[in-house]
Amino acid sequence: MRILLHIDDIEAWRDALAERLPDAEIVTADDPAERRRDADYLAVWKPSEALLREQTRARGIVNLGAGVDALLSNPARPEGVPIVKLRDAGMSELIGDYVRYGVLHFQRDFDRYRRQQARHEWREHTLVDKRDWPVGVLGLGAIGSKVAAMVAADGFPVHGWSRSPKSLDGITCHHGDAGLAELLGRVRTLVLLLPGTDSTRHIINAGTLAKLPEGASLINPGRGSLIDEAALLEALGEGESEGRLRGALLDAFPDEPLPEESPLWAHPRIWVTPHMAGPTPLGEAVDQVAEAIRAFEAGDELDTVDPEAGY
Repeated sequence: MRILLHIDDIEAWRDALAERLPDAEIVTADDPAERRRDADYLAVWKPSEALLREQTRARGIVNLGAGVDALLSNPARPEGVPIVKLRDAGMSELIGDYVRYGVLHFQRDFDRYRRQQARHEWREHTLVDKRDWPVGVLGLGAIGSKVAAMVAADGFPVHGWSRSPKSLDGITCHHGDAGLAELLGRVRTLVLLLPGTDSTRHIINAGTLAKLPEGASLINPGRGSLIDEAALLEALGEGESEGRLRGALLDAFPDEPLPEESPLWAHPRIWVTPHMAGPTPLGEAVDQVAEAIRAFEAGDELDTVDPEAGY
């Protein structure tokens, strides 16, 4: 059995996967072409077109992350080959910490105090109680549902949204277009954890931003395609003074690394992080990869990605 592995930190991944699948031949993009061609399974993160075009007999693909948009949009992706993706793999707790930090950043006025420090201004703001700071989470999948629960456990009222109805303990769940509009009108911080699909592209646009209460904040540890950047900048306004939208903590962007000329870098009420909210913990992730490949080999039923739906 030959497995093509493609991801950053390749040596650590290869060693860990070899330990779990000792009978497999694990090859990478750095191996000679005659060795890496025609692998039985692909365990990959954002592979190049050239690398995928070499694979003509793959029986299964494991996407080494939760977001599959880059793989699905790759024109060289082998058609008809089932895809599984990492589901949580320890990422939800890390992303939850990122979101909890972001919520507190705005609820406790750290954004305002940071700007005041630059002006040498000593002024305390009235504290808004957590119970009066509802948080919205768009996307209630494996990661979104756990992040919503973490924020709720901190004492914030949490509203969650998904395309179809869901029921989660301690979370006020909404669904569909009407549910999205209702959620947007009620939350002070909005968290984006939706997959990147055609139906979610620019779901945060001028119309949806206008439904948020004045002074709301935005956190995006999800996908860069979810936000219409021009509409976001318009809602934030210019300079230090707050626009309709108070601020945004952004971790995902349509083009990564974020281009140097992007206006997001310099905006005083945008905080940019380099897609670090949910790094994949190696141990649990490799366990999932090994389990998926064993299941492929055994012909077991797997929870696969629907290319049409995009997740």
